[in-house]
Amino acid sequence: MKCPFCSSSESKVVDSRSSQDSRAIRRRRECLFCHERFTTYERIEEFQPMVVKKDGRRESFDRRKIVEGIVKACEKRPVSMDEVEAFVSDLEKEIQDGGERELESRFIGERVMSKLRAWDDVAYVRFASVYKQFKDLNEFMDQLQELLKEK
Repeated sequence: MKCPFCSSSESKVVDSRSSQDSRAIRRRRECLFCHERFTTYERIEEFQPMVVKKDGRRESFDRRKIVEGIVKACEKRPVSMDEVEAFVSDLEKEIQDGGERELESRFIGERVMSKLRAWDDVAYVRFASVYKQFKDLNEFMDQLQELLKEK
């Protein structure tokens, strides 16, 4: 396992724990070169469906992309990484259990938007502005007004 701080490939496992849903193992590691600590996750490699994008392209399902999108939307907001990881794990399990070979990106986007709306309004608007590809300020304001009406 390569250290994210110094790129050394020498590390030792300091602590191992099973995740809440027992689908992954969380490991705390210590680099033997720089002595920094970092966390890794070990998961069973399962069949991943193809995601059909809005423009018709197909790509492999990538958990990391979903996490990165949510983290970017939640930057400087009161949403913990544990909440993000738990949500993405649940979403991944739902997708796996569905058994579909192809999945529309809209399915993932709507699930993420729904969760962000429950967590934090600012994170929701950030994600929605990218996901819905607002063309101008009026579309953005319409989304904000809709959110205010619900409050």
